[in-house]
Amino acid sequence: MQDILFQPYSLSADIELNNRILMAPLTRCMAGEGLVPTQAMVDYYARRAEAGLIISEATIIRADAQGYPNVPGIFTAQQIQGWRKVTDAVHEKGGKIFCQLWHVGRVAHPHFFGGEVIGASAIGIEGTVPRMRELTYQTPRALSLEEIAQLVEDYAKAAENALEAGFDGVEIHGANGYLIDQFLHHSANQRDDIYGGSAQNRARFALEVLDAITDRIGAGRTAIRVSPGAYFLLDAGDEQDTETFDYLLAELNKRSLAYVHLGIFDDSMTFDYLGGKASAYLRKHYQGNLVGVGSYTPEQGAQAISEEAFDLIAIGRPFIANPDLVAKVKKGEALTPYSDEMLQELY
Repeated sequence: MQDILFQPYSLSADIELNNRILMAPLTRCMAGEGLVPTQAMVDYYARRAEAGLIISEATIIRADAQGYPNVPGIFTAQQIQGWRKVTDAVHEKGGKIFCQLWHVGRVAHPHFFGGEVIGASAIGIEGTVPRMRELTYQTPRALSLEEIAQLVEDYAKAAENALEAGFDGVEIHGANGYLIDQFLHHSANQRDDIYGGSAQNRARFALEVLDAITDRIGAGRTAIRVSPGAYFLLDAGDEQDTETFDYLLAELNKRSLAYVHLGIFDDSMTFDYLGGKASAYLRKHYQGNLVGVGSYTPEQGAQAISEEAFDLIAIGRPFIANPDLVAKVKKGEALTPYSDEMLQELY
């Protein structure tokens, strides 16, 4: 059954993958001064180039997008040059790599950029910044219409920068409670203008970002990650979220995207308002290439693909522990178990 993982797969007319195993985006907080990728990052990604597609760690589109220490950016010339070294190294080994474009919205902290925290609405979250527990989250300021328009442009420019840096495409991070997801879920979006209230309005920002990017780099090089189930950095979801994602996915079906990627840590979770698992909900409503994720082993991923639950499998932490994961799976060798100590360096 695992042979299905090693079949070539066409994401689009422009992109053919060597296999169906994707390296999931993994926030490592290891960028250098100026949030520029380092040589250690070049080597780290190159060692994993056997993946059918690498999705980069989340990469911020502008300074106020930052909510974690030492995450890379894609908005300065130095950052673009740093990423070019990464993409060149991956391509030299026959791999492909997408850049995940990120703005954390209300999860940002002024410690990193010295300005205001922004969000869909002036609704904060409790807690502290990971790896910097002395920093507590702040209540964001609701974005103005003019600021939303600027953000759409900044996402599109970041996508252009990503292609300049040599990436094969981009994945819009619209999941996991970050800025775009904050617009999509009613608990974080209580706006009364064209970006709030109805399902169409709550999905507007995500679709504007998507369309601006596809206009610049093409739909076949554009993907999006979504979390229809509210589970991380969000309050509990309900039927209002279902209506929004029903509408959003219907709109995504009209666009020939590279793929849609589920954002979840554990796909065994179920959501009453989605009728069960988030992956099953996506498969029911989205007709294009679907990437499953959420603590699957390669064997479980192969089973799910064979059952047409999704088309490709993204694997996260096992790739941290096993740079040669694809080769090991192909040979039937045991994987090195992941442990949190492995986060201290880029193996």
